[in-house]
Amino acid sequence: MKSAFRFIFFFLPAFSSFLISAQSPSVEILTSGTKTSLRGLSVVNDNILWVSGSGGIVGKSSNGGKTWKWITVPGFEKTEFRDIEAFDANVAIVMGIGEPAYLLKTNDGGDTWKIVYENKEKGMFLDAMDFSSPRDGIVIGDPINGKAFIAFTHDSGNTWEELPSADNRVTLDSGEAFFAASGSNVRLFEKGQYYLVSGGTRSRLTGPNGTVMLPLLQGKESTGANAIDIFDNGIPVKAGNRMVIVGGDFAADSSREKNCVYTTNGGKTWRTPKTPPHGYRSCVEYLSKKDLLACGLNGVDYSEDGGKNWKWISKEGFHVVRIAKVGTMIYLAGNKGRIARINWDR
Repeated sequence: MKSAFRFIFFFLPAFSSFLISAQSPSVEILTSGTKTSLRGLSVVNDNILWVSGSGGIVGKSSNGGKTWKWITVPGFEKTEFRDIEAFDANVAIVMGIGEPAYLLKTNDGGDTWKIVYENKEKGMFLDAMDFSSPRDGIVIGDPINGKAFIAFTHDSGNTWEELPSADNRVTLDSGEAFFAASGSNVRLFEKGQYYLVSGGTRSRLTGPNGTVMLPLLQGKESTGANAIDIFDNGIPVKAGNRMVIVGGDFAADSSREKNCVYTTNGGKTWRTPKTPPHGYRSCVEYLSKKDLLACGLNGVDYSEDGGKNWKWISKEGFHVVRIAKVGTMIYLAGNKGRIARINWDR
């Protein structure tokens, strides 16, 4: 489960009980029509959420999406902000993909922004961020000279240190890279342990125990893994054994071929769903041990059995789905400024 503050996920048991009493989830559109594609989403709590997207756009709501403050970051009007990590109503870090690549931070609710990382190297392309605590974070990018770009922060994103090539064990093949689709292809845990998934000509999972091939669709630049989520078993800083990975082929968004795999033993073996998601999926999120949501260009799917079977609950397309770091609300974001929340129909 992605969270900048995984250690505060003590609300999950209550949320699981809530799900048991609920009948089914539905999608409610909160706002749309903005000329931006939103791929970054960070939900601080049930009321405070941030989004980011194309055209240098950042949005913030402090009342659960009822009203929004929209910001075009000066000097970055042509930048695609494809991931964002927010800490509260004032502090957030946004990722500009490249070339050049930027990380910007605000401490005043988006009124002003400071460049905390800049890379003008040819071929630089950032894909996703994650934080395991308010201080410790990771950002990854496409390979340069065959090795993935990886950088860490240990001071809440004020400074970033690139992983030296000699220490970088993530070697990617020609045509293999990461998708900057939803900011969810990397997950960071304690002691710098990270998990990341790649796509393209090959689709693989790299974690503390090495790199393994994934039984997902792969072989073309539009195929492979887009997102991973890991259930933490109530110990938020440690990865659990339950993982779900989604992807497919974004050039064939209705194809259900090899678009999802899951494991209950930490990746020793992988299973494919009996009823897979209903198309390419760019993001997946654990809500509880058994309940998950996944979204993509042609809709949203819900699983209540740990990923074995998926139900198509909406045909509205979204890039990213996130559950509140503190609370129970779930939000989605996508093309044309579309933002939605999940309601539970009883």
